[in-house]
Amino acid sequence: MEWKKLLSAKRWGYESRAVDGVYDARSEFQRDYDRLVFSSPFRRLQNKTQVFPLPGSVFVHNRLTHSLEVASVGRSLGRIFYNEYRKDHPEVDRDIPLLQDIDTIIATACLAHDLGNPAFGHSGESAISAYFIANERELKSQVTPAQWEDLIAFEGNANALRILTHAFQGKDPAGFALTYSSLAAIVKYPCAAHEGHRKGLHHRKKYGFFQSEQESFRKIAAELGIKRDLSGEMVYHRHPLVYLVEAADDICYNIIDLEDAHRLGILQYEELESMLLPLCQDDKLKGRLGQLADLDSRVSLLRAKAINTLIVNCARIFVREQDRILAGSFDRALMDALDDELLLAMKHIQRESVSRIYNASSVVQIEVAGYKVMSGLLEEFLPAYLSNARSPYEKKLVKLMPAQFDARQEDAYSKIRSTLDFVSGMTDLYAVDLYRRIKGITFPSLA
Repeated sequence: MEWKKLLSAKRWGYESRAVDGVYDARSEFQRDYDRLVFSSPFRRLQNKTQVFPLPGSVFVHNRLTHSLEVASVGRSLGRIFYNEYRKDHPEVDRDIPLLQDIDTIIATACLAHDLGNPAFGHSGESAISAYFIANERELKSQVTPAQWEDLIAFEGNANALRILTHAFQGKDPAGFALTYSSLAAIVKYPCAAHEGHRKGLHHRKKYGFFQSEQESFRKIAAELGIKRDLSGEMVYHRHPLVYLVEAADDICYNIIDLEDAHRLGILQYEELESMLLPLCQDDKLKGRLGQLADLDSRVSLLRAKAINTLIVNCARIFVREQDRILAGSFDRALMDALDDELLLAMKHIQRESVSRIYNASSVVQIEVAGYKVMSGLLEEFLPAYLSNARSPYEKKLVKLMPAQFDARQEDAYSKIRSTLDFVSGMTDLYAVDLYRRIKGITFPSLA
């Protein structure tokens, strides 16, 4: 793979439109970034759970604030790489002019990386998957084996690509019409569901596109020269920028979850400090912390220092491993390639996060409740939408689905995907409210 081909300003759905990637005010990639910021799916992230329940009296991160922070870190990673590349290739702006916008491409992909996550985070994904597993007898025979694989393992990463490229009813048939490079940079696991979930293969740890978007990804890969991985039928190597998007996400959630846990009283300050200090690599930091009476200020300083260390080190690894990444032979996360001292500190944070944060009572409660809500919505809407002879009740249920989610195809898989588009796009609050209404727990106000 080569940078000159991997970076393309060609726009999805508007391939015939001539572009040079640069505008007087905004590049094509800056337009991508702005388009996402002003989009409805992005705004809805403000009411989607990151880890801790929301809303509450104490501020914690939601999917929106998390995505904005990931974009900020991603931009820094891209800028460092560009600056380092330019040192060795002083003519880069002439030879590969789009490389100067690499930080914006990464930031755009970071904004979009959680766009396909359903309400209630991973619990929502699990609930959707479990619904199909539980109803295998009724549903499996209606779809192909490959389609069934992506139904029983709902994947937010794959759903993000669908949201950005699918022609929803009544909307632009080109979807969000993002550039090819921005789209490729969000596909973390570039393989189909039946090729994913392979232990020991990082780029096949999960999967990156549904059967409905398989040809779309094939088209993106062909345009950008993304290499096939010949070990599978529908498996590709990653677009190199995926590594930096992944690193930005890894950096943020590992560090920021600690900050939220401290704010909620799950972690004491001394515990948080002991976990973050080894990442900061600043001998004078302990003294600076002692000068701050406000604990939140101390936490903010620790967080900033830790994130900066990880940004610099991940960018260095990307620069060092660039040839292997372009060749498709580097198959692990940048964070897993940190030096021993930093890696040891990160492993400690991850262990503590699992035992103390992700299994905290409030987190488990929202996951259990979310699981019930998502399952309950599917058990109402999916049979109604699939029915060929709808009862009066089923007809009313289908009327609750916005017109944009009408499947234009009559096959079962397309109808299932449309129902999942509707349910997975809900915010936590809307999902709970709709669940209560259709279950008769609460009634809509007549005012």
